[in-house]
Amino acid sequence: MTERITAIIADDEPLLRHHLKLSLADVWPQLDVVACESDGKSALESIKKLQPDIVFLDIRMPGQDGISVAKALKESEKIPVIVFITAYDEYAIQAFEEHAFDYLLKPLNEKRLMRTCGRIQSYLKMVRSENNDDKANAVDAIERLVANFNAHPNRYLRWIKASKGEDICLVSVDDVNYLRAEDKYVSVYTYDNEYVIRTPLKELIRQLEPDSFWQIHRATIVRVAAIEKVKREFTGRMYVYMNDGSIKLAVSRKAQGLFRQM
Repeated sequence: MTERITAIIADDEPLLRHHLKLSLADVWPQLDVVACESDGKSALESIKKLQPDIVFLDIRMPGQDGISVAKALKESEKIPVIVFITAYDEYAIQAFEEHAFDYLLKPLNEKRLMRTCGRIQSYLKMVRSENNDDKANAVDAIERLVANFNAHPNRYLRWIKASKGEDICLVSVDDVNYLRAEDKYVSVYTYDNEYVIRTPLKELIRQLEPDSFWQIHRATIVRVAAIEKVKREFTGRMYVYMNDGSIKLAVSRKAQGLFRQM
């Protein structure tokens, strides 16, 4: 008889939790998802209560984040296989590649999920068949994973979670033309759409790759590759023209130095 394998999903995005659960049912029908949680505290409580074999754990959640949950699990009687879920780019991916446990990049890709599930199945089979010390192996992997993640500070956004009407969308940063601060929110502009986020520009600029995104004004961030030209008018004011030909954005005096060597 096949031994039952259980899992918990922890992510603050309801759509992602729902999609991941459905996708797991497709690629690993025998896997039993015993709980879905929306924050770190609830996730940790469910993990301790249900003692799953696997946890699909979002890195950024309200309150207690995924890294903190992983650290806390080192003291548990049974430590699950941890699969981090992240919206970060290749800098973060490097932090996971060297470890026995895995990562999933948002938005979820079914081929990548199949590969992850295959690695988990192989790992669990090896550990159980060889009677290895599950807890020692898991603690070591968590310690290395957390240390490696914290050693890579340049984890830049690859996707922006934004609102469009009643919908929540994942917008690739490669599709963004510019971002502009409004009264209580930030508008994200692509070639053909406008989205809204609540994250302040001063926080966003730290999360975006600095060679690709420049803050040209206290209220404006532009994607450098989306700029068509830069022009100084007779008044001395400088403007950037985006490559769709219809958008003209002011450059502050402080930011004009960004364009001196172009």
